[in-house]
This record gives sequence, structure tokens and C-alpha cells, in this order.
Amino acid sequence: MPNKIDAAFAALADPTRRAVVERLGDGPASVSDLATGFTMAMPSFLQHVRVLEGAGLVRTEKQGRVRTCTLEPLALAAVEQWIIERRRATDARYDRLARFLDAQEQDN
Repeated sequence: MPNKIDAAFAALADPTRRAVVERLGDGPASVSDLATGFTMAMPSFLQHVRVLEGAGLVRTEKQGRVRTCTLEPLALAAVEQWIIERRRATDARYDRLARFLDAQEQDN
């Protein structure tokens, strides 16, 4: 699991790849459609798609001359779960600190 999380965070560290993931949240799209709006050559854009695919965030399928990308929601769910677990641990520490400070205040 950590390796998949690492790959997902590495892939999402780039703003172009995050934009692709956001766009794919609306549904599948061709690579050509996804590349519209980015000022880079198609080979450079395809590298971004390959990174997302390698991280398991995106699946691609070629039909004829069109390559279509689809978001892999389970991969995003794993990232979300990792974040939720970190948030719970942090919240628990803050709760313990608050109880400690309340106890200190009552002692004074």
C-alpha cells in the first residue's frame, strides 16, 4: 500500500497531472481532448498521462486511433483513506493536548 500511495502522491505533485485528474472527474476523455488547453507538445503531455497511468490513477484504452483515459476512483480512494487516517491521528493528539491543558487550568 505505501508504494501505491507514494506513486499517487508523486503523480499528483504536478499541476498538469492534477488538472488531468480533475478533468477526468467529469468522465472519460481522449488524450487529445485532455491536452487541449496545455501549452506543451503531445509527446510531453503523453508523459504526464503515462505517469498517472503508472501510479494507477488513470486507465487508458485505445480504440482505433483514439486513446481514451478514465479515472481509477479506487486509487484516489486509497489516497483519501491515507489522508483520513493522518487527520484522525492528528485530531486525537490535539484532543489529548486540549484535555491536558484543561486539567492544568483546573489545577491552577
